[in-house]
Amino acid sequence: MPIASINPATGAVLKEFKALSENDIEHKLALAIETFTTYRQTSYEQRAAWLRQAAQVLDDNKAAYAKIMTLEMGKPLAGAVAEVEKSALVCRYYADHGAEFLADEPATTDASRSFVRYQPLGPVLAVMPWNFPFWQVFRFAAPALMAGNVGLLKHASNVPQCALAIEEIFQKAGLPKGAFQTLLIGGDRIAKLVTDDRIKAATLTGSEPAGASLAAACGQQIKKTVLELGGSDPFIVMPSADLEAAIATAATARMLNNGQSCIAAKRFIVHEAIAERFEQGLTEKFAALVVGNPLDDEVTVGPMSTPDIAAELEQQVNACLAAGGTALIGGDVAALKAQLPTDLQNGNWFPPTILAALPPGTPAEQEEFFGPVALVFRVANLDEAIARANDIPFGLGASGWSQDPAEQERLMAELEAGAVFINGLVKSDPRLPFGGIKRSGYGRELGRQGIHEFVNIKTVWIK
Repeated sequence: MPIASINPATGAVLKEFKALSENDIEHKLALAIETFTTYRQTSYEQRAAWLRQAAQVLDDNKAAYAKIMTLEMGKPLAGAVAEVEKSALVCRYYADHGAEFLADEPATTDASRSFVRYQPLGPVLAVMPWNFPFWQVFRFAAPALMAGNVGLLKHASNVPQCALAIEEIFQKAGLPKGAFQTLLIGGDRIAKLVTDDRIKAATLTGSEPAGASLAAACGQQIKKTVLELGGSDPFIVMPSADLEAAIATAATARMLNNGQSCIAAKRFIVHEAIAERFEQGLTEKFAALVVGNPLDDEVTVGPMSTPDIAAELEQQVNACLAAGGTALIGGDVAALKAQLPTDLQNGNWFPPTILAALPPGTPAEQEEFFGPVALVFRVANLDEAIARANDIPFGLGASGWSQDPAEQERLMAELEAGAVFINGLVKSDPRLPFGGIKRSGYGRELGRQGIHEFVNIKTVWIK
């Protein structure tokens, strides 16, 4: 796959990059391990100061960084600005709390003194996706760097300018040159890279096949991995819910990042008593969306990041319609493109779509729809809602809408997911651990738990 910036709204090639040679990679690995020997000795205060400065660089240049994101992967500009701001937030969070999370933890044993100490592992390889090209990286980098590790970033091949900008941000913040480096390489070189003894662990956010491949390669080397993979999050709405709030949040939850988010609500599981009103309300919200050039302020939905993403989504939707499903709105790519300006005709477009009356056996049953497509299912009761929500290989996030305390307790207890949000939008937050179960991955990012993923949890016992 070429390493290039290709504007997904127009199909125009913005900039191309040459992949690193084997000699280039060797130089970066050598620099990483050399830097680690001294970086691990720096104080928490110094690391925190660097992270705060990185946050300041992000804040000072957020408009420029946001534009790079929008041009490379197509998210609306306002969302890109918010992503830069959130990246600054996670830097400040670990600057403020990292020393506390990494402090020695005393234990009472038969020793005169015993405690747990957290120490860095070394160079960590991060394989990151295109959909949140800043946030996904910073939510790994901030805790990893605060813990004393150094980072090597293999970013998605369609966001090279974002990848290089992030390396530059850490250099501007004052971190040693080898503390965080970007590797402009193709995915076919990852497996060989993790066999190098200088790479101590790896993390990946992306697809199931990519996660399985990295885990297998690291497993051969007995190296720690953290995986955040796909999701087809349920959004359950019961009759007691605040229906207007649920509908408004449902539209936001599905359209976030042009629908290209692992934790976007994708399957809307609605009690039959309120299903018609929910479908009508959601259709009205989708009809009000503005599709177009994501650099324009009024646009709320931009293009799919790549032609392959758009093509796969179209195949999934067509399969559902051919099986007897109904499109309440959208579903017709050609009709959408005909409405767009000429300069956008070659973009990776897909219309906001709601599919309902979905029969068994369609892709909607088990697959993730990575784009602006909402799947609506009607159920008779909470038992059926929870069963349908759990009957899928994924388990990343889940949202439940009910004002009934007993129903809320059941949703929290019985939904199979790494996060359950009641009457709210599923989101990631630096203060809370983030990750999934089942085929959505393992391990956790963010929170206290996230900074402990890439450390040696060392027991110390003194007589």
